[in-house]
Amino acid sequence: MKADLSDLNAFVAVARAGGFREAARVSGSSASFLSEAVRRLEAELDVRLLNRTTRSVVTTEAGQGLLERLGPALTEVEAALDVVNRFRDTPAGSLRLNVPVSAARLVLPALVPPFLAAYPDIRLEIVAEESFVDVLAAGCDAGIRYDERLEQDMIAIPIGPRYQRFATAASPAYLDRHGRPQHPSELLGHACLLGRFASGALTSPWEYERDGEVVRVEPTGPLIVRVGGATDLSVDAAIAGTGIICVFEDWLRPHFDSGALEPILEPWWQRFSGPFLYYPGRRLVPAPLRAFIDFVKASANRA
Repeated sequence: MKADLSDLNAFVAVARAGGFREAARVSGSSASFLSEAVRRLEAELDVRLLNRTTRSVVTTEAGQGLLERLGPALTEVEAALDVVNRFRDTPAGSLRLNVPVSAARLVLPALVPPFLAAYPDIRLEIVAEESFVDVLAAGCDAGIRYDERLEQDMIAIPIGPRYQRFATAASPAYLDRHGRPQHPSELLGHACLLGRFASGALTSPWEYERDGEVVRVEPTGPLIVRVGGATDLSVDAAIAGTGIICVFEDWLRPHFDSGALEPILEPWWQRFSGPFLYYPGRRLVPAPLRAFIDFVKASANRA
């Protein structure tokens, strides 16, 4: 009879916490991962270790006996591993991240150079795309996504600005010719530059909000580009006077500062939460990923 050490750790975490959700919160694993590990351990031992109800999780007599013997033993194992880990002051190896193009452009430039300077033995690979993929199936260690696109059973930590806005803008020349909209509904009379996601959906309607009033408009225009990879083309077209653009404020900020683009309808711009770094809820996080997680947290604390 052979039990996996990670399954034993999962059982101890759940038994001590008195539930899968609380154990997941404390251990940094996901509730589904812990549930599957305990199920696997019970099948291997051929005995029920936990009695589960909708309100509580308690050890059986066999489970309590196992917990009493396992607790001290696992503490010793962790202490022994900590001794080994102290010999590895500089994490090394490969780290592969799957991120949207917007994050590669707007979030990572402030993090990647100092991270690689701090960890010269880590090789970082960034896979930038807009399609919604399973990061593990794609061979990545972690990913960056916005809140509404986070995968379940993942650990997520904030990365980059905590709030962003969608900005609407056009060149001063375009606005001089066609007028400056004062209300979002007036966009229907303008040439607007749209995007299309990898799924085929357009980046419309454009949504605005002010003093509790929410306005959604479905503009039309002469240009549609693939979100992410071709967004710069849309920005260039807006600068050239082709039409009105609506994208991340940070993407347009340099052009606001230079005067190439003029913000419009700014009191109506919607704010949304910033992106998250997410990764599988497992106990043994690879050293390069752990180093990046700690670096991101430290950077947030300094901000």
